[in-house]
Amino acid sequence: MNETVQIIFGLCGGLAIFIFGMNMMSDCLQKAAGEKMKGILALLTKNRILGVIAGALVTAVLQSSSATTVMAIGFVSAGLMTLPQAIPIILGANIGTTMTAQIIAFKITNYIYVFVFAGFIIAFITKNEKIRNIGQTIFAFGLLFLGIETMGDVMKPLASSPVFTQLIGQVANVPILGVAVGTLMTLVVQSSSATIAVLQNFASQAGPDGVTSILGLTGAIPILLGDNIGTTITALLASIGQSRDAKRTAVAHTVFNVSGAVIFIWFVKPFAKLIQYISPKGAEVDVISRQIANAHTVFNITMTIIWVCLLGLLIRIVMKIVPDGKAGEVDLSTPVYLDKNVIHQPAAALRLVAKEVLRCSDMVKTMLVDVTGMVRDNNANIMKNVEKYKKALNDMDGEINDYIAELFSSGTLTEQQASQTARLLCVLSDVTRMGNLSADMADAVWDKAEKKYVFSEAADQDIGDCLKKISGMYEDSMAAMARGDFETLADILRNNEEILNLDVDLRQSHMQRVQAGLCKKEMTAPFTQILNCIDRMGNGCVNLAEGALNQMNFCYFIGEAEE
Repeated sequence: MNETVQIIFGLCGGLAIFIFGMNMMSDCLQKAAGEKMKGILALLTKNRILGVIAGALVTAVLQSSSATTVMAIGFVSAGLMTLPQAIPIILGANIGTTMTAQIIAFKITNYIYVFVFAGFIIAFITKNEKIRNIGQTIFAFGLLFLGIETMGDVMKPLASSPVFTQLIGQVANVPILGVAVGTLMTLVVQSSSATIAVLQNFASQAGPDGVTSILGLTGAIPILLGDNIGTTITALLASIGQSRDAKRTAVAHTVFNVSGAVIFIWFVKPFAKLIQYISPKGAEVDVISRQIANAHTVFNITMTIIWVCLLGLLIRIVMKIVPDGKAGEVDLSTPVYLDKNVIHQPAAALRLVAKEVLRCSDMVKTMLVDVTGMVRDNNANIMKNVEKYKKALNDMDGEINDYIAELFSSGTLTEQQASQTARLLCVLSDVTRMGNLSADMADAVWDKAEKKYVFSEAADQDIGDCLKKISGMYEDSMAAMARGDFETLADILRNNEEILNLDVDLRQSHMQRVQAGLCKKEMTAPFTQILNCIDRMGNGCVNLAEGALNQMNFCYFIGEAEE
């Protein structure tokens, strides 16, 4: 095989192993972290300093600043986070992503297969999910370095190529060209961690003298700046079709990296001297990988300090770039919170699912209020409103089920997360059923009005009282799950018993009114249909209450008590 072709395939193969190992390590770290990820996410909205720390920690777990940025964009789009809360997370993500370069700078060539073998054995022999995830993380860590080693081996012949060294010399002597090369590399690979790994590996190749780097630190820094610019494209793409604040969050990420590149490009040589001063000493080819990692870290920490202090200015800049527009009407059938970009971050994705289910619950509350109003006033507009909510609710049920199915198929859920998500699906099913029963109730009441049946005042009063009790039971059931407050559940079960007893009493009272001539016998069928709906709605509330008793708690997903 031609040497050039061997180099190209070797470089691509090594890069593929590296990216696969990095993605696998990210998935396994998330599973191993499990519940701790929720604790990290809970820090996100506290204050700007904690936001930076949380962004760095999440990125350290996800092994990708792009993944953290996309998650922040999803939260902003869903209304779970404001723009000033999201920007510090973006800043922290840029610090967190430097961890990968620092790890790569360690020379563990002789231990790569030890990590691969040890990780495989741990994952293969254990049945404990958490230990298995730790084993797979170690295995992926070994693969990551195996990819780096593969890339290093195939790059060695390039160092002796006069044509290539001349080309690299041009890049090293023209900083703006280095920035363009770094940006283009990351645009193609869609991972700054991967392109920085390639940069570290390539820079570690010796030049003609066998001691100095073929590229040198002054040649590597502009490429590093370009890598940081290139990674912003992922966030910009993720913001397409999202809210204005989500677009602003992506733009803030771009402003951070572009402004940093514009500032540092003028000080490449002094910056390189500073990095050399604070880094380990030795032959350049032996220490340049660590120097590049340190340059990456110092650059991101410096820019984070600058922009944290100038957060208000950064917000004004992104507001100017993405100005306010006219607010459109919200489509009830369209998910507000779901974001497929965060499917592979289950703690974040489940938080969005839980918020969407609670939104569906609020739709049902509105429907119950409308149905209760229809008993008093057979208004056509109320009926249309109920029908609109019913359609939206069923559409949302389908959207959420599809999203959860995709979440399960991603393979990133832990056993506990999968178990809780199954319970959440049961709640969604009961909520949707309650909405459909409310619509059936509205149809029965409307049918009665269209046929000009008139119930006695006592019958209307009894039906109204039952619906109010149903509404109270429903709200208490959902509140118990939303807040983790289970004290009201006994009252719900007791109220359902009262409704069942009342159902019998209402039927008897109706027959007595028919016998006394106070109600027409033709009204028995619609009256019975209404009572059947009430009976089934009461059972629906009991199902929700029993779900709460079975430890279904929205606090598990959202991380805090919410109404």
